[in-house]
Amino acid sequence: MRRIVPVLLFLWIFSSVSLGHELPAAGQLGPSAPVVATPLNLNKATVEQLDGLPEVGPALAGRIVAYRDQHGPFTRFEQLDEVKGVGTRTLEKLRPHLTLD
Repeated sequence: MRRIVPVLLFLWIFSSVSLGHELPAAGQLGPSAPVVATPLNLNKATVEQLDGLPEVGPALAGRIVAYRDQHGPFTRFEQLDEVKGVGTRTLEKLRPHLTLD
């Protein structure tokens, strides 16, 4: 029994590394962690910048910019609710990451 545990541990570690499941080094972000310089100005942010926000993908970011281009600058955060795909839940998740300055 004493020999089985170290062998199983070695096999588990070896299989994780050989399959490409490496942990990021200390202080590094994983590949799926978005880097967002917050807060973003909602009236000046590009599609690419908005795409890095939580709950926002490229399609929604495009709709936000299109809405802004069509209706003018946002004066209230609640106006985001008028963009297709932004609901109350998404609006509340975005609010800490945005400004209207």
